[in-house]
Amino acid sequence: MWHYIIGIIAALAGVGIVLKTEWLIQNIGSSAWAEAKMGTSGGSRMFYKLIGIGLIFIGFMLITNLFQGFLEGTIGKLLVR
Repeated sequence: MWHYIIGIIAALAGVGIVLKTEWLIQNIGSSAWAEAKMGTSGGSRMFYKLIGIGLIFIGFMLITNLFQGFLEGTIGKLLVR
């Protein structure tokens, strides 16, 4: 039951980050790392949007109960001898 609630919260937070990127930059500030590494392709705005999209992806995986399978299929293969 909790994975539904956490997934919905994560997905909504991701949508909020994607939609309110400019507000985040004005209130939190820009990321020096993102400006240095992704300066020509959007910098901090692109960085915040990628974080938001990642949260949406994780949220939907939690809602559909696919998160554990995703981790076992990707990271789990790296950790097995």
